[in-house]
Amino acid sequence: MMRYRPRFLPALVVLFALLSGCSAGRRHEESLAGKNALHGEGRFELVEVASSARQWTGVAVSGEGRIFVCYPRRSGEDDASVVEIISPDQVEPFPPTRWNEPFDAGNAASRFVCVQSVYIDDRNDLWILDSGKSHFGGVIAGGPKLVRIDLDGNRVKKVYPIGADAVRSDSYLDDVRVDAKRGVAYITDAGDGGIVLLDLKSGAVRRVLDDHPSTQSEATVVKVEGEKWKRPDGTAPDVHADGIALDEKGGFLYYHALTGTALYRVSTGDLLNTTLDAAALGAKVERIASTGPVDGMMFGDDGWLYLAAIGKNAVERCRPDGTVETVLRDMRLSWPDSFSRGPRGNLYVTTSQVHRGDAPRGPYRLFRLRDTERLP
Repeated sequence: MMRYRPRFLPALVVLFALLSGCSAGRRHEESLAGKNALHGEGRFELVEVASSARQWTGVAVSGEGRIFVCYPRRSGEDDASVVEIISPDQVEPFPPTRWNEPFDAGNAASRFVCVQSVYIDDRNDLWILDSGKSHFGGVIAGGPKLVRIDLDGNRVKKVYPIGADAVRSDSYLDDVRVDAKRGVAYITDAGDGGIVLLDLKSGAVRRVLDDHPSTQSEATVVKVEGEKWKRPDGTAPDVHADGIALDEKGGFLYYHALTGTALYRVSTGDLLNTTLDAAALGAKVERIASTGPVDGMMFGDDGWLYLAAIGKNAVERCRPDGTVETVLRDMRLSWPDSFSRGPRGNLYVTTSQVHRGDAPRGPYRLFRLRDTERLP
């Protein structure tokens, strides 16, 4: 495989390469923990893994310790949208083919337009969610898609187009969870509140919970580091269904509007039941907890749902009884964005500094959240 050093590499400082199962890799993690760890409220510590001058959002870590991150193209740049962190001095566009090359209206179906999320399922496939939205303008025809990559062979297995029957003009496909066993992908639409269901066998897509209160913004004012989050024109953003999580058994889908305070869940059996009309499905939705504004979500191997608490520079978690508690608060968690679960149960979280717009303070960071009592 050809090694590639993107133009943004000088600004990308990878602080360690995760070498799962390798004693040298573990020693490297431990040395970094000693330098960069900060204990939070209890037994957790934050270990910096990597940093970048470009804004990233999603992260996916495989069981072997391979780390992938994505960069939404929001300002016209044509650098790689998805990369794999290889070593302290090298990253590579992934997959190493045409996908990361510049796109236009004629090739949007086979190029990354605006990748918002990456996810690895329990079969070691990497899923790349492309919102298809060019520079926060309109959705490009052929742009919205879910790309499935076999990490054992580093090859694209299948591309799932998400067409106009599921994507609206103001849609922004935001996050994805995949149940490979049941053959379904669940996708949130943060631009036009709703959930998109994708049948992985047939490729059929279906929107559900459109206009349901659970997928809509509550117009909650988001305050980060004491300041109200605003658009450049001074108005407050409305972001609908955003963070999403699937429990370990695949029985319930959890989701949350970013500009909202309610955490919801619905049975996947009900979501996939095509005999339920909109009203009947909406009646099945449960409000689980009240939180502050939340971005990404991920279940830990302890069975608790971890939340990116953007207004608190914190990671929180929701217990099965709906109680929400702070796991760790740290000013370095500047808009915690997306989670992934890696080797030995460690959770990884990106920071995207969304509230700072084009004026980030220092690099965007990737952290590992380590439970010192449970994990090595």
